[in-house]
Amino acid sequence: MAWSSFLLNLPLALFSAMLWLLIAFVVGRIVGRHAVIDVFWGSGFLVVYLESLYSAHLMSSNSASPWLHEGTASSARVVVLVLVAIWSLRLSGYLALRQRGAGEDPRYTQILRGAKGKNETLYALKMIYGFQMVLLFLISMPLQFVAFSRQSFLPLVVVGAVLICLGVAFESVADFQLRKFLANPANRGTTLQSGLWATTRHPNYFGDAVVWWGIFAIAASSGWGALSIASPLAMTFLLTSVSGKPLLEAKLKKTREGYEEYVATTSGFFPRVPKRNR
Repeated sequence: MAWSSFLLNLPLALFSAMLWLLIAFVVGRIVGRHAVIDVFWGSGFLVVYLESLYSAHLMSSNSASPWLHEGTASSARVVVLVLVAIWSLRLSGYLALRQRGAGEDPRYTQILRGAKGKNETLYALKMIYGFQMVLLFLISMPLQFVAFSRQSFLPLVVVGAVLICLGVAFESVADFQLRKFLANPANRGTTLQSGLWATTRHPNYFGDAVVWWGIFAIAASSGWGALSIASPLAMTFLLTSVSGKPLLEAKLKKTREGYEEYVATTSGFFPRVPKRNR
């Protein structure tokens, strides 16, 4: 592990996250909704990883390219670059399409209620964009480890790559099924309870969590990357207990017919056969 270079890159990675979310803030002001930050969130990890790769390249005297420098970690670096690009750009593209023509997300409306007479723009910059900037930097830690690691344990890289592929596939299929369901006017106000949505109420969140455990596995293949375990733990916690599942379900219970029964019979996160079919 190139510790000196890794530590020198930390403020650069933080600056990259800050710059990216400042761009999100500007775009949010232009379109009139802070929900645009969701579009920038996934692709932000690719931005931080690319910055870390380039910094590792500049800080290594033996580096021929951003991912083919000294040690045996080149394969891990390339695998992560390709898979993170697929995951992040697909997610950002999907959310951009879903938000087209939509109003503000109730989550951010609720956050802004905390302004209570303060400057709402500055409050949003701090509580929405600033908070997610810190999260982006901290959760991207496995990617930073991969960028600066010199050795990797190939079997663990394979395990991580398989997990990322499974997570992306699960998330993509779930999003496709939901988009198809919502596109049918006959389904307005009802609850999707088929396909992957019959096995878990949040297959897209589950797939997202699996992706991050896969990224962590590849980071851990360098040995020292195991120190970044807080990243997948934090992402899983956010999805299941903070900004993902709780806020979404509070909204859906009020707007979706049959959602209470769906909650009672379907797993909240990990896929399993629904109770009504057991």
